[in-house]
Amino acid sequence: MEIKDKIAIVTGATEGIGKEIAKKLTAAGAKVVLAARNDEKLAAVAHELPGSLAVHTDMANQNDIQNLIDRALEVYGRIDILVNNAGIGMQGPVERIDIDKYHHMMNVNLFGPTYAMELVIPHMREQGGGMILNISSRVSKNYYPNLAAYVSTKYALNAISLTARAELAKDNIVVSVMHPKMTATGFGKNSIGADPTDSPSSYAERARARGMEVDTPEQVAEKTMELIKSEEPEAEM
Repeated sequence: MEIKDKIAIVTGATEGIGKEIAKKLTAAGAKVVLAARNDEKLAAVAHELPGSLAVHTDMANQNDIQNLIDRALEVYGRIDILVNNAGIGMQGPVERIDIDKYHHMMNVNLFGPTYAMELVIPHMREQGGGMILNISSRVSKNYYPNLAAYVSTKYALNAISLTARAELAKDNIVVSVMHPKMTATGFGKNSIGADPTDSPSSYAERARARGMEVDTPEQVAEKTMELIKSEEPEAEM
C-alpha cells in the first residue's frame, strides 16, 4: 500500500513499537490517529507528530473503540489503515492463571482488536479498500513455559486475522499480521504477573545475556512499514 496521504489509526501509540510505527507513518506522509489510555503521553506524542489526532482509548472498552473510529471519521472522513498494536502480557504457569485477569487480557489483546476490525471494515469496503495490520508475536509460533495465557491470545489473533484476509480479499481490504520477537520495551515489566522490582530494561538484558537477539522498537516499526507496503500476509523479525 502507498502510505502517503493515508489516514492511519495506531493503538498503543504512546510508547514502544506503537509510537515508532506512528512516527514512521507520519514521516511517510500519513495522518495518524493516536490511540492509548494515558492522556499525558498521548498529548506529548501528538505534539511530536504534525497533523495527528489523539484519542483516549482503552482497548478493553467497546465504547472507547467506537469513539476512536467515530472521531477518526469525523476529523478525516476515512480510515485507510488500522494498526492494532495495543496489548498486555501475562506470565505464570497454566495451573495458576488468574481467570479474571485472563479475561481482561483477552479483552485488550483479542476482543478489542476484533471489535475495531468489525467497525472499520464497512467503511473500508465503502471507500474501496484499506489495510488492517494486527501486531501479534513470534511466540505465537512456539510453546513457551509460563506464557500460555498470553500466547493463546496471539494464536487466536493470528487465526482471526488470516481468516479475515481471505474473507475480505474481494473487497480490496488487506489483513496482515506482524510477529515481533523480544523487543527492548517496557512490555515485559508491564505484564500481569511480572516482578514489580524489575526495571523495564532487565528483560532485554537477561535475554541478551543468554545470547538471544533483542530488537529495538525502531527495527520492528521499520519491518512493519515494509509489511504495510508489501501487503504480504505475515512478517516476523
